[in-house]
Amino acid sequence: MELLAPAGSMTCLHAAVAAGADAVYLGCDAFNARRSADNFTLDDLARACDFAHLRGVRVYLTLNIAIMPDEISAALELARQAWRRGVDALIVQDIGLAAEVRRALPDARLHISTQMNTHNIDGVRAAAEFGAERVTLARELSCAELAEVTEEAHSLNMETECFAHGALCICYSGQCYFSSIHYGRSGNRGMCAQPCRMKYTLYEDGNKVDTHGEYVLSPKDLSLIDEVNTLADMGVCSLKI
Repeated sequence: MELLAPAGSMTCLHAAVAAGADAVYLGCDAFNARRSADNFTLDDLARACDFAHLRGVRVYLTLNIAIMPDEISAALELARQAWRRGVDALIVQDIGLAAEVRRALPDARLHISTQMNTHNIDGVRAAAEFGAERVTLARELSCAELAEVTEEAHSLNMETECFAHGALCICYSGQCYFSSIHYGRSGNRGMCAQPCRMKYTLYEDGNKVDTHGEYVLSPKDLSLIDEVNTLADMGVCSLKI
């Protein structure tokens, strides 16, 4: 299986490659879900691809936010320029952008982001209609569900990718509006304020409820280190950190 690591900066890219990642995912200045990271310019991206490829590591560009109608041309142009600079795949959330990438860049490798909320067989079939080579499955799936959708993906000549380590959101992937409502910063636009990571006190009928801790809305981080062989047996192609 592929080990896929994040690279929020050139330093992080070097660290991921040195640590043995088979591939990295990273964003440019805009249109990615980690807008607060250092991220890359297009010139940086070319150097990043050269560095990674010389060491046998693939580079995936994240275009994994909802795209507004007046942004589609700019997002598509970023995809085009990134593809010219050597990225190995484009990770896309927005359905419209996915369709445009397939139309304008038929040779580009298209990966469906977990933010597209693919959690069942119908979602996998929809990704196949876009011509996607890989779908990153929603983090909320059980092992049985992972196995079912992976089998369907393979029947459609697609790979599946799943998160193996990292933060686990309380809401469905790509469907959270908590940050938008509270702070006017959309998690689906790469600007999540992470209100679910804050401390809360729960009251019922005016009485404080014992929640066994103050982080009521923050699940424990996802850690599947003990399930790697199970995921391999299912046919999952990539483990994402």
